[in-house]
Amino acid sequence: MIPVLAPDELRALDAAAAGRIDELIERAGAAVARAALRRMGGGYGRRVVVVAGRGNNGADGRAAARRLARRGVRVLVVDALDVPARLPVCDLVIDAAYGTGFRGDYRAPDPGAPVLAVDIPSGVDGLTGQACDGAVRAAATVTFAALKPGLLFGEGPERAGAVEIADIGLDTSGAFASAVEDGDMAHLPSRRRDGHKWDAGVFVTAGSPGMMGAPVLVARGALAAGAGSVRLGVPGLAMDRHVTGAEFVGVPMPAEGWAATTLLLAERCRAIVLGPGIGKGAELAREVRRLIDRARVPLVLDADALVDIERTTSHTVLTPHDGEFRSMTGQDLGPDRMDAARRLALRTGAVVLLKGATTVVAEPGGEVLLVTAGSPRLATAGTGDVLAGVIGAFLAQGVPPLQAAALAAHAHGRAACLGPSRGLVAGDLLRLLPEWLSAHAPG
Repeated sequence: MIPVLAPDELRALDAAAAGRIDELIERAGAAVARAALRRMGGGYGRRVVVVAGRGNNGADGRAAARRLARRGVRVLVVDALDVPARLPVCDLVIDAAYGTGFRGDYRAPDPGAPVLAVDIPSGVDGLTGQACDGAVRAAATVTFAALKPGLLFGEGPERAGAVEIADIGLDTSGAFASAVEDGDMAHLPSRRRDGHKWDAGVFVTAGSPGMMGAPVLVARGALAAGAGSVRLGVPGLAMDRHVTGAEFVGVPMPAEGWAATTLLLAERCRAIVLGPGIGKGAELAREVRRLIDRARVPLVLDADALVDIERTTSHTVLTPHDGEFRSMTGQDLGPDRMDAARRLALRTGAVVLLKGATTVVAEPGGEVLLVTAGSPRLATAGTGDVLAGVIGAFLAQGVPPLQAAALAAHAHGRAACLGPSRGLVAGDLLRLLPEWLSAHAPG
């Protein structure tokens, strides 16, 4: 996991390290100087313009300038408060005007050369990634100690370019948020030598007459992610007539009172996935609440099951996209997506997976995992159904809900990147997921 520090956490770290500030600035400047030399292919005879502000961000830039000058670089330092509309001709611009705490409007000069940003591109909000029109657009960013939310949300990723994290000696162990990496798939358990299919059984209650695509994708998504056995019930259907040749087991499910039937038929399963394609209405909401109240295994509530939920348990995972979040809460998300997910998690007592280009997974205590593996390839019908099945499979394998949801989203996004850049369909993930997981998760 990569630590992610919000601006208020950074201020607290800076305050705690006040006695070492000069040392930290020199380390930050050294990291920026090294990155600049790599980008230019050397130092001697190169020209660099540093746009430096008055705070620590500017001090980092000035420290980099001193080091570059010692390497033979012709360096010009320009005060951010007196910067011309167009910078002098150079090989590289170092943007050290404003850092993560910047508020207001900033119009960056025309650089005329690639830009290397210090910590975060000037004009980008360190918490939300929102950017003013004139904010810096960098080719690369050197950020210190940890990622910043503003580099992951909104316009931040596009304006930051390639992001490098430089360790300058700050203790980030208290960070409340982390970003998932490929290596974190090691948290998935290995299969036992004497294991059997019910070790990771998943029950899916989803779909309705005429809406069979979503439940089938959920069931097959769970199997692709390692579920040993999947049973699928569609309210109002005798499933044995609809799943001939399928790898999962179809079971009859009544049109009404299906919560009790789900609990009865899921007795040997270790997770339940509920919702995609199941329909709308007051009776659905009542059945969802009955299932929440009585279930003794982890639940994934997706799509149509995301009704107005007052309270559930920390073993429940809710998976809203922006529209579903608004329907559940009656509120817009606002610019701070981590805060929105945390608020819903606190209100419901559940783990919340808020879908997006950067997916936010929050638990009621405030811990957040961020998933940056998402891809535009996934913007197609049915991929969310597959994700719900993957979360269910990871829960059934004993992964705690916060990690199960985040690792599922990460694997889902990474697997999509193995497919075509255009024309990927949800069913492709059923082939790509086992391929990616086989290369990155324990056997």
